[in-house]
Amino acid sequence: MKELKKQEKEWVLYDVGNSAFVLLCTTIIPIYFKNIAAAQGLSSAQSTAYLSYALSVCTILVALSGPVLGTLSDTQGHKKPMFLSFLVVGVLGCLSLAIPKDWLVFLVLLVLAKTAYSLSLIFYDAMLTDVTTDDRMDLVSSHGYAWGYIGSCIPFVACLLLVLMAEKIGISQGLAIMISFGITGIWWFAVTIPLLRHYEQKYGVPKKKNAVKESFIRIWEVLGNVNKDKKILYFLIAFFFYIDGVYTIIDLATSYGKDVGISDTHLLLAFLMTQIVAFPCALIFGKISARMKSETLIQISILGYLGISLFALQLDHAWEFWFLAVCVAVFQGSIQALSRSYFAKIIPKEKASEYFGFYDIFGKGAAFMGTMLIGICTQLSGSSRTGVASLSFMFVIGFFFFRKTASIEK
Repeated sequence: MKELKKQEKEWVLYDVGNSAFVLLCTTIIPIYFKNIAAAQGLSSAQSTAYLSYALSVCTILVALSGPVLGTLSDTQGHKKPMFLSFLVVGVLGCLSLAIPKDWLVFLVLLVLAKTAYSLSLIFYDAMLTDVTTDDRMDLVSSHGYAWGYIGSCIPFVACLLLVLMAEKIGISQGLAIMISFGITGIWWFAVTIPLLRHYEQKYGVPKKKNAVKESFIRIWEVLGNVNKDKKILYFLIAFFFYIDGVYTIIDLATSYGKDVGISDTHLLLAFLMTQIVAFPCALIFGKISARMKSETLIQISILGYLGISLFALQLDHAWEFWFLAVCVAVFQGSIQALSRSYFAKIIPKEKASEYFGFYDIFGKGAAFMGTMLIGICTQLSGSSRTGVASLSFMFVIGFFFFRKTASIEK
């Protein structure tokens, strides 16, 4: 982090905090939920489907509320308090996951926590334009994901050791996982404190009397501008498809691995390894972006994920899951970090939150397609493999539209 300035480092720390929650959602939470569901008589296919539906609800809620909240936060002085509000809701939601014993109640609280987390990212991503300059955005954004991966390993290792050694220290695995929710929630909030203390909004629009009404007017203005600006329009369409596949893989990899017979221990250790490998890979891509166009690196990452989705179709051995985890680690940070900074560079800075509200619709809001599709296909066929096949088409379409984006000069 030596090459980062003080405010850039504080911004990066939120990636370190929220990445711990993301890692929990992709590893321990699916295992815990499937164990709760199995104890109440649900089959593995049913629990995978219901988890997919819950994640779809999260993304739909973000898609519906993101643009309005993003537009409101672009008002001068609004971004930090709105960011803090959803941070607190997300942290409290994470802590509350330790309470329910019923699978449906657990999913409701998971939807609350994950939706708040996703909405906090609208304001956080938009802060990038306030904390750094255009020429440093690829570097800073890549550092965010890189340090998020390695930093999230600290609470995750603590949680993992607690879960794996639960019986030896005299507690149940269920209690160990419940304590893990507390560890993650506290970590998430604690490392965000420096950003909350020192962040100041540089870009924004003047305060208006009817802020809510004005936000809806500005939404229509942004839609009109996006429709006219083909570079932004084609990027958002491309992003909608390729990032849908990325987030679906992140959200359901553990559940899918469990369905095809990979043990809980292998799943957790493979994801820990993914975080460690992703750290240098994200930094490497960030440094390469100074010498190579970010458009080229994003296209390479899309093709990498296409290969991952095709390889997953025949996955049935632990070593194959480990190999897949390494491949995901190579491209995961680059495709997320470079997409975020690429978008930040092609939009108006004073309306960053408005545009990032739509970015989240086309990003995390798009993930409902992948998770919903996998859920429906899994229930209809009784096999998780059927849904995975559809993800490859997402990457092909995304690659096509991103090629059109890259061909437009701005």
